[in-house]
Amino acid sequence: MNAVFNLNTDDLDESFLTALKTTFAHRDIQISVQEMDATSYLMSSPANHLRLMAALEDVEAGRNVVTPDQAIFR
Repeated sequence: MNAVFNLNTDDLDESFLTALKTTFAHRDIQISVQEMDATSYLMSSPANHLRLMAALEDVEAGRNVVTPDQAIFR
């Protein structure tokens, strides 16, 4: 069995460890830690990945691009 847990280190507590031990009771496990940046996190969901790739294609093709009035930023 494989499981992926995406969480902030602030959420690591005794209840997480208890849930991990319950889920994988009496088994050898391997724990790997990978820091995720915002892009990696957003791309980790198949639905988000497809949506972001479609948006990138739109931008590259000049579709659905909104450019605000730049005067308000001066």
